[in-house]
Amino acid sequence: MTSKQHINNRTLLIAAPFKGDVLSLQKVLEQKYATRALPNLVSLSSAIGEQTGLIILTEEALVGDVACFGNALDQQPAWSEIPIILLASSQGRSGRDTDLARRRLPSSAGHVVVLERPLSSASLLSAVAAAWRARERQFDMRDRLAELAEERGRLHILLENVPVGISFMDKQGRSLISNPLYRQYLPRGVIPSKDSEEMPSWEGLDPQGNRLAPDMYPGARALRGESATGVEFRHRSGDDGESWRRVSAVPLFDQSREIIGAAAVIVDINEEKHAELSLRRFNEELEIQVQARTQELKAVIGQLKKESDERLRAEERLRHSFKMEAVGQLTGGIAHDFNNMLTGVIGSLDLIKMRLAKGNTDGIDRFMEAANTSAQRAASLTQRLLAFSRRQSLNAQPVSVNQLVLALQDLLYGSVPEHLSLNFDLTDQDPWICADANQLENAILNLVINARDATPEGGTLTVSTRLDPSDSSDEPGKVVIEIRDTGCGIPPGVLDKVMEPFFTTKPIGQGTGLGLSMVYGFAKQSHGRLDIESTPEVGTTVSIILPEHPRAIPDSPPASGATVPGKGQSILLVEDDDSVRLINQEVLRELGYEVTTSRDAEEALKHFHALDHVDLLVTDVGLPGMNGRQLAEVIQDAAPQLPVLFLTGYAAGARDRADFLGPHMQLLTKPFSLDALAGRVADMLAHSEQMKPSGAETL
Repeated sequence: MTSKQHINNRTLLIAAPFKGDVLSLQKVLEQKYATRALPNLVSLSSAIGEQTGLIILTEEALVGDVACFGNALDQQPAWSEIPIILLASSQGRSGRDTDLARRRLPSSAGHVVVLERPLSSASLLSAVAAAWRARERQFDMRDRLAELAEERGRLHILLENVPVGISFMDKQGRSLISNPLYRQYLPRGVIPSKDSEEMPSWEGLDPQGNRLAPDMYPGARALRGESATGVEFRHRSGDDGESWRRVSAVPLFDQSREIIGAAAVIVDINEEKHAELSLRRFNEELEIQVQARTQELKAVIGQLKKESDERLRAEERLRHSFKMEAVGQLTGGIAHDFNNMLTGVIGSLDLIKMRLAKGNTDGIDRFMEAANTSAQRAASLTQRLLAFSRRQSLNAQPVSVNQLVLALQDLLYGSVPEHLSLNFDLTDQDPWICADANQLENAILNLVINARDATPEGGTLTVSTRLDPSDSSDEPGKVVIEIRDTGCGIPPGVLDKVMEPFFTTKPIGQGTGLGLSMVYGFAKQSHGRLDIESTPEVGTTVSIILPEHPRAIPDSPPASGATVPGKGQSILLVEDDDSVRLINQEVLRELGYEVTTSRDAEEALKHFHALDHVDLLVTDVGLPGMNGRQLAEVIQDAAPQLPVLFLTGYAAGARDRADFLGPHMQLLTKPFSLDALAGRVADMLAHSEQMKPSGAETL
């Protein structure tokens, strides 16, 4: 048997004294129901329990202790009313009719169905099924009541133990359900806005601390259909004094959205408020302490600033003293060397003048060569001074260090005596740098000559290169060029001074004291540094350290070429020095150019606009007022393809040619030979002619 009734262990009790009735009923019912046959009411009463699903009585069983049967029914739970099917005959075997049989049942038998015999199996099964369904609904009700009781118990536990006051109130603000804390806060069970006696002890505040009207209290608002959360109340009571509560309330609606009441929650925030008050007091005290400490710090800072200003002034005075000492040393050295060189120039020119006045030209070439040599020495001294001050105009190009050193080998071998061993130790990595190749050659040659002079008794001199890779992928490696000797070394007291201008340990007449200072200036201007390590009687190592540059083919320098005569091209020459302007003007005119001269940029602009055309602008950089670079920009705005040649001895803006020179611009550093000027002018004009479109004219 697998019916639902069997699974639920429901039992159908049959009370019939005649065995034939029992067998007939069981035969019809046992296919679907679990049955139990009982002979009389006493045994039936004992069998009735909570799992009894249905009772079938024959009228013959109603003989005996009916009261016992009634007591058993009375003891059932309130939800239970066991269905009873009474089988009776309209003219019973005992002569009773069905009404009489019905009246024999106890009054507690409420759900009774009387079936007249004889009846068909279908009628019996239909009646049993209907009664059984009614009984199942009772069991469902029992389970639902149990669930509700369990939920009610949990809700009761929650309300009793939750650390806040909770209430469900009616439309008059009276509590219907509340927990102990709520009743402790509101013993009368009515919200303050609805209770005139309770209202004075409750003071609601808005977020700004202003007092609220009672009709704006959370409970009153909730009963109007509004939600109100987090409203703070100051509560005063005779026993506890002043305390703080936070109240929230929401409206409750029925299915038709009519307000039926509200739910309210009261939270004790006394500790929170006390902590807030303590924090406020602490902050106020801290603010006072901070202000006091700030005043102290201001006083200390003022004193420190005063002392710092005094120290800075003292340092400035000391620096000025050192500067004046250095300027004096520099001026003395320059004056000494320049006086010697100018003596050679002036003396040679005076001798030439005297010879020419007498009509004697013998030896004039020798005097001219002597004057030129002295002038070239002065130019070299100027270049060294510019390199030391890092003001020299460098023509930075990508350079292979190994190739440059190899190209210098013959010159370096020729610069050292036979008793000195010169070695080369070049790295296999072929490092490249971005620097002025000519200045780097001069720097290496200077250092080799210094090393040669430091080893008069013979020894070893090594020129080496290496690449020190960077620890970071964002920074280039370092290319190191070392000149190492095994000479006498440099005493510690002298080592700090060797890069000062005109400082030398060589005898008078054997050195200017600008060699190392020039190398130092070149390294700094090339974004590198110069390191010197020396041990007396062991030797010295001088390292030029420059940033690595990606391998590249350097730009070919402009070809100087032989002097090429001009073809009447128009040159605008701008130079503020009268002597230099006159010489350059005469040279260019001798070469066949049409030359228009100007003293400054303002005069040059007037000439430029007045001339029919200009083929080349030759200008000094350091002009008064508008400088040469600015003049070139103004003129190239009108003639973008016009070539410009800058002449400069020193210009702060020309330190880095890559930034200083624009399109169609070149730079020639003073002093220069007239052949160099002529060659550069010819090259630029030839290049400009090649770049012109067919049929174009110069502006």
